[in-house]
Amino acid sequence: MNKRDYYEVLGLTKGASKEEIKKAYRTLSKQFHPDINKAEDAVDKFKEITEAYEILSDEQKKAQYDQFGHANPNQGFGGGGADGFGFDDIFSSFFGGGGSRRRDPNAPRKGEDLQYSMTIDFEEAVFGKETEIEIPRDETCETCHGNGAKPGTTPETCHHCKGTGQLNVTQDTPFGRMVNRRACHHCQGSGKLIKDKCSTCHGKGNVTKRKKIKVSIPAGVDDGQQLRVTGQGEPGKNGGPSGDLYVVFRVRPHARFERDGDDIYFELKLTFPQASLGDEIEVPTVHGKVKLKIPVGTQSGTTFRLKGKGVKNVHGYGMGDQHVVVKVITPSKLTEKQKQLLRDFAEISGDILEEQSSSLFDKIKRTIKGD
Repeated sequence: MNKRDYYEVLGLTKGASKEEIKKAYRTLSKQFHPDINKAEDAVDKFKEITEAYEILSDEQKKAQYDQFGHANPNQGFGGGGADGFGFDDIFSSFFGGGGSRRRDPNAPRKGEDLQYSMTIDFEEAVFGKETEIEIPRDETCETCHGNGAKPGTTPETCHHCKGTGQLNVTQDTPFGRMVNRRACHHCQGSGKLIKDKCSTCHGKGNVTKRKKIKVSIPAGVDDGQQLRVTGQGEPGKNGGPSGDLYVVFRVRPHARFERDGDDIYFELKLTFPQASLGDEIEVPTVHGKVKLKIPVGTQSGTTFRLKGKGVKNVHGYGMGDQHVVVKVITPSKLTEKQKQLLRDFAEISGDILEEQSSSLFDKIKRTIKGD
């Protein structure tokens, strides 16, 4: 494996919390965002950071990664399979199969649900988008129409289980004779036997295909939210309905904006003269530039609210706002003339502050005396 450890990519240790993962991703993605960082390897690093975040921010994927690393085991998590020994086996050993619910193998069953992770840009999440995705999924075999048999033939009822899909197995134990109910191994629990299998699906009744599906990304969707696309999951069994497709959204961070719910935060950098003397400047928003009046004497940390310039609520509950947070920049390099001007200003400011302090003290004394 040439891939770096995902925790190492984000500068974290194994066991990092969800908040730590999110914070590290935001910091690094801004640092290596191609719109900001023009280094040759910035794009590759940004992709690596995004990939690490997509895995570690998903609880299921994170758990699998923590156990297997970059390996992709074919088996998932779960109980005993066809060859395993599950809870039903234990239960039936002691209670004669009474714990297993008899199910008609030919009854209609809904298909399995599918999940698809979609990474979208910040603006796409804000405004929504019509797009198309391609997913691999099982579809009913067109050759045999889902019964798994060669055209012209039909599946036969399993004579071992008489179509029930289950067999009773009698065992002598120290507690007496026990009857276990197991899935019929002749028909794999389907209740049917196929002598001549379909050459297309080899008796499975379905084939895996890549299907294109149109998806409407709702305006205002946030990172981690999901969209249900009805009927686009795996096909049902025995005429049952198809499952659903769940599209989970992963939103890339923006180079300049930060989102919190339906509100957007923007850091506005001002020079000392702008903050002191006031100004009127253009501020970027996701809806376009707007003019903002900076009052005289604006302090670093002051927040201005731009009403309705945030994100549309995904459930239709109005619009968020944009909050402009001021950060006054202190110059790091000054000419000698600039330094002298600041020294003169400092002297004048000291006198003004002293006068204001004395005036305030006199006012307090008068208030106490009742003058």
